[in-house]
Amino acid sequence: MAANWDAMVGPEDIVLCPGDLSWAMTLDEAQADLSWIGARPGKKILGRGNHDYWWSGIGKVRAALPPNCWALQNDAIDMGEVVIAGSRLWSGPHALDFKAQDQKIYDRELARLELSLKHAQKIADGKTIIASVHYPPFGAKGQPTHFVPLLHEYGVTLCVYGHLHGHHSHRSASQGQIDGINYKLIACDYLNFAPIELM
Repeated sequence: MAANWDAMVGPEDIVLCPGDLSWAMTLDEAQADLSWIGARPGKKILGRGNHDYWWSGIGKVRAALPPNCWALQNDAIDMGEVVIAGSRLWSGPHALDFKAQDQKIYDRELARLELSLKHAQKIADGKTIIASVHYPPFGAKGQPTHFVPLLHEYGVTLCVYGHLHGHHSHRSASQGQIDGINYKLIACDYLNFAPIELM
């Protein structure tokens, strides 16, 4: 993975890393993985995944990041030609494993995504808005979740996501142009652990 990244990414390239960045349970334990990401070339935009238990208060996370790494949480970042927003998202009510307690998290992630997209729209000034999220905004059978209308409302043109692992999940991923937004699965195993050019 490091060999592929180092060979393909330049110092001015923007690299989207939408979650599940470390198996660590605490921020101190995650430091080695964050340092590894920091040592790679490019400007890294980090998001939180469902397995990033080490991701504590955003102030502490940002203070622990290496140079050229930025963490998204309830906000967006202007990277020059593009503005990047994002949130973790969550499985939707259509999911087979969706339970009553998931509704609260799902609703909270809707609010967090909207906060991020509002910030992106405010600072975009005509620039391309990219959403970097962890969970896919579609169900396994292609059903749009409530996240999709938010992406449209705030003018997102590209949405990347991870979370899906293994051939069965990869086959069910919603990708390509869907109602004017380009969706792309960028989970590491789906990409054979090599970055791809998105724009």
